[in-house]
Amino acid sequence: MVDDEPKAKKWLSKPKFSKKYFTKRARKVEGATIRHAHKFIIKRWINVREVQQHVIFWVLAIGFLIAASGLQLMWYQSSYQTIAPANKGTYAEAVLGPIDTLNPLFAKTSAEQSASYLMFSRLMNYDRTGHLNYDIATDVKINDTKKVYTVSIRPDVKWHDGAKLTTQDIEFTINLMKNPNVRTVDYGWGGITTKVINDTTIEFTLPATYGAFEHFLTFPIVPKHKLGNVASISIRENIFSQKPVGSGPFKINFIQNSEGKSGHKIIHMQVNPDYYGGTPKLSSFQLHIYSTTDQIIEALSKSEVNAAAGILSADISRVDTKRYTVSSEPIQSGVYALINMKSPLLQDLNLRQALRSATNKNAIREKLPAKTPNLDLPFTQNQLIGDVPKAPVFNQAVANKLLDEGGWKMNSKNVRVKDGKQLKISVVTIKNSEFESVLETLAGQWRSVGFSIDTKVIDPSDITQNVVQSILQPRNFDVLLYQLNIGADPDVYAYWHSSQVSPGGLNYSNYSNAISDDALISARSRIEPELRNAKYITFAKQWLSDIPAIGLYQSTTEYVSGRTINSFDITNYLVSPVDRYSDILNWSVGERGVYKTP
Repeated sequence: MVDDEPKAKKWLSKPKFSKKYFTKRARKVEGATIRHAHKFIIKRWINVREVQQHVIFWVLAIGFLIAASGLQLMWYQSSYQTIAPANKGTYAEAVLGPIDTLNPLFAKTSAEQSASYLMFSRLMNYDRTGHLNYDIATDVKINDTKKVYTVSIRPDVKWHDGAKLTTQDIEFTINLMKNPNVRTVDYGWGGITTKVINDTTIEFTLPATYGAFEHFLTFPIVPKHKLGNVASISIRENIFSQKPVGSGPFKINFIQNSEGKSGHKIIHMQVNPDYYGGTPKLSSFQLHIYSTTDQIIEALSKSEVNAAAGILSADISRVDTKRYTVSSEPIQSGVYALINMKSPLLQDLNLRQALRSATNKNAIREKLPAKTPNLDLPFTQNQLIGDVPKAPVFNQAVANKLLDEGGWKMNSKNVRVKDGKQLKISVVTIKNSEFESVLETLAGQWRSVGFSIDTKVIDPSDITQNVVQSILQPRNFDVLLYQLNIGADPDVYAYWHSSQVSPGGLNYSNYSNAISDDALISARSRIEPELRNAKYITFAKQWLSDIPAIGLYQSTTEYVSGRTINSFDITNYLVSPVDRYSDILNWSVGERGVYKTP
């Protein structure tokens, strides 16, 4: 072992390398590299030309195979996938306010009515075709007297707090509407009695046969267990008006008051998981409340919302159609020039005929949305069938002839005069960009045949101008340019029967005719569609003969929606603007790819 130690120490000693050694090794490696490069690259480079066509061919072939595989993958994907609306999105819609209450029995504004529809149920509602259909009702039976209606309801309807909705709630709601101390929107329930049979059956008894009664069943239902102990005069001011409990597809989450914008509120609603009608595709819904159309258009431009309702036709041109889709759909309302039959001048039938002959409705509708229907009668299009009368067409020559024959002579100022008195009438309308535009056109047409027109625009938002007390109740006008909400049923008794000429009535024309009165009463007292239709045709003919009003056009509602959302189908038939929600369960925001069902 002693002899081995020097050997081990020698083996463990550090090797000694010199600069000369490294230089020699580097030159040796360099030489080998050059020889390999010359042998395997430079000498063989000339062979590339001989095989370049083969190389190019195989490169292209491989590229083709890769592309074909990609296309095949895409084709197979499209064969078993499709685009469908996304789920669980938030829909933000702008509507006109104000919104002073969320109790649906007091809903008057567009915002209040929209919230009412989304959060509350009804016995019946209007479906996508505009026909009356069941909501929570499951059956309606009419007895032999045609005065007693027995309605059955679904047993699975729950309020948003989990309580069960029963016929007790329905009876309670009707009693609120009948109570003058509550001051709800007038639903016309006076004289109708109710009787609860059981939790799912209720009976209505009418004082007389009424053909349009089932349309009354579209009222919103409120919970007895929340409002039953509240004094009638305090219902509107109750906390329920800010924190409502409904049974509709959406329920209240919270109300947000936006800073910096006057009147801007946001009603945050979330989906009702217990909704009896099914589960909406949306997870939440926001109603953005604005005071003016200008604010709504600004909100669209800033993407604060992705849809908007209630923009007037005259303002639609201000919407960016590259970002939004604009639709204009007819509703069951009409715009009329209502003639005051007690006006000293317009009691003369010849003058009313002259006004109608001088009215060019086509020229008026040219300034309105393209889908705006014509309106001749006190009914909207397609409400009557058969021998439906038509109004005389625009004919300025006939208007001039009638005025000449009546002794009204044109003076140097192009105003007709008779016995020293000018042919001067006042035409009044409500402040509204659409109505104001129509008023300007209409006044120009009537002036062209010699009428002197004094126009007046009343602003309902101005507390110094009480529209009801200063204009409507005293019938303080010769002609009123106004919209009448006709509804799905052609019962227009409230607007044209002589019993409604009182200050509190809606017969603003002061129209009274025995034939018309009889036809209106007979039509509403029958339930047979054919008989009702015949009576309304009789009324329409007499109405055209007497000219208590001039039909101008059927109203429309404008809706603006973003291009990434799926809202109401434009083929839907709308009775009123809020019926856009008739297919709310199918609304969505965005899109997603889904596998097709085999």
